[in-house]
Amino acid sequence: MSKKTIIIISLSFILVWFFYENMKLNHYIEEVYNLHEIKKLNNSMDEMRVYFNAKTNTDLAKNYETWINSTEIANQLYEDSDQQFKREWGLFLGELAQQHSVDPFIVYELLKTETGGTFNPDLIGPETRYGHAYGLAQFMKNTAPWIAEMAGLPYEDDLLFDPLYSIQLSIQYLDFLYQHYNDWDSALTAYHRGMGGLENYIDNNGHAKSNYAVTIQEQAKNFQTLTQVN
Repeated sequence: MSKKTIIIISLSFILVWFFYENMKLNHYIEEVYNLHEIKKLNNSMDEMRVYFNAKTNTDLAKNYETWINSTEIANQLYEDSDQQFKREWGLFLGELAQQHSVDPFIVYELLKTETGGTFNPDLIGPETRYGHAYGLAQFMKNTAPWIAEMAGLPYEDDLLFDPLYSIQLSIQYLDFLYQHYNDWDSALTAYHRGMGGLENYIDNNGHAKSNYAVTIQEQAKNFQTLTQVN
């Protein structure tokens, strides 16, 4: 066997060894990343459990003032959506948003953004590595169950296509996120990307002002201006 052949064989073994070690390293990195993501998810669930346990379940507000407000909100949303966002959806959204002190127009604009302006309660989003998103609020089946559990709501996959259920789940989750972060940039970006995704976004950009969050807030202000004018 020539010296050249021996060198080639040796280099081949070295390359194979490096390739094998690289595969092991990539597998290890992926396991560490997955464990980190699971830990962050568990921490988020613990925080939500504490938050929702502290909240008391009350009936929807039934007094005159909130009902008048909800009626006005429902009419505005119905007109803005070209009658796609039904008045009963708007009434329910208005009542529940007032109960949780959440801006109803931010909720509406979020639903508009999530459905591409269609307000289709049967919408199934495009496939991602985490699966599809479903319904009016575009929740995923890997996150909606534990959000519902933390909020004390029942859960079945089919409920994601119920517009009232989607509205309630989105308001409950937005309420938690806003109370947790105390600003809408962070709350909305976390809704869109997940709480772990928000951390990554801030790490990469130095702030939480995603286009998603900024657009929803700007569009919501248009309603507030109209309300003040009227």
